[in-house]
Amino acid sequence: MTFEALKTIITDNLGPFGPLMVVGLLGVFMILITLPVLLKREVDPLDKLKASSRQTTAKAAKGEKLRAASSKDKLKKYSNFLEPQNAEEYSAVKLKLLQAGYRGKNAVRIYHFLQFSLGIFGLVGGGAFALFKMTQGDIGTQELAMTVMIPGGIGYVLPKYWVTRRQAMRKEAIINGFPDSLDLMLVCVEAGQSMDQSIMRVARELKAGFPELAEEFETVSQEVKAGKDKNSVLKDMSERAGVQDISSFVTVLVQSQQFGTSIADALRVYASEMRDKRVMRAEEAANKLPTKMTLATMMLTLPPLMAILIGPSIYSIMSNLAGAS
Repeated sequence: MTFEALKTIITDNLGPFGPLMVVGLLGVFMILITLPVLLKREVDPLDKLKASSRQTTAKAAKGEKLRAASSKDKLKKYSNFLEPQNAEEYSAVKLKLLQAGYRGKNAVRIYHFLQFSLGIFGLVGGGAFALFKMTQGDIGTQELAMTVMIPGGIGYVLPKYWVTRRQAMRKEAIINGFPDSLDLMLVCVEAGQSMDQSIMRVARELKAGFPELAEEFETVSQEVKAGKDKNSVLKDMSERAGVQDISSFVTVLVQSQQFGTSIADALRVYASEMRDKRVMRAEEAANKLPTKMTLATMMLTLPPLMAILIGPSIYSIMSNLAGAS
């Protein structure tokens, strides 16, 4: 079969853009075949020497061993491809994953890997479905392109949507539980406990009702025990939470510690403000409810009402017209 005959067959089945689409599909499959070879990174002898030196000094430098990469990480050799090389972009993605509750050291790498793999899987699935539709009958060029591209776009966007949704849900859970945590912390401080002990107690008590907020307080307690500066620990907590109320709370604690004022008084005033703010949020949601229900009420009430009022008249008019004819 000559090239012109093959081109004619493809053009008859796929339209004028058929050869271009076939070339594009072949390019995608070639990328899938050659991608593992291109991404495979040979181990540098210098890296081997550094790894061996770290192993020999592991007992003397335990922290270095904790920071060493795990041998079970299968995506490490693809890190240059999967992780953003721009520091600002990497920090933004990492912060978003932290606020969504994903704190693993390989979270950014896994996130981009899921985006890439689901996008490729969607393209392959869309291409297979497009070929199946071509065997069943004629299909337009635009419809064929949409069949291939839409699943790939959905697969690429799906991890981002999931993380954004998780981030919003986690922020909402932290906002709902924060006033109760302040009240409990105020009780602990007034009972004579230190701030560190109060944070530990709050983390234990809130674990059942508000696990997201309890996790944040538990992280703060563990980092303070490890010897990290309390101010930096609290600021890290506000960044991980991504909630304005917690940022203001951290500012209050830092200022109370710097100026030597009573933490109990600061907590009492701030806890009262948070309770009032929670009541205002509830009132705002209640006031929005009638507006949100207006459209649904009209859609569910107006059609049956019109059918009841106008239906008999329409039926009688149609009956009279049928009798007259």
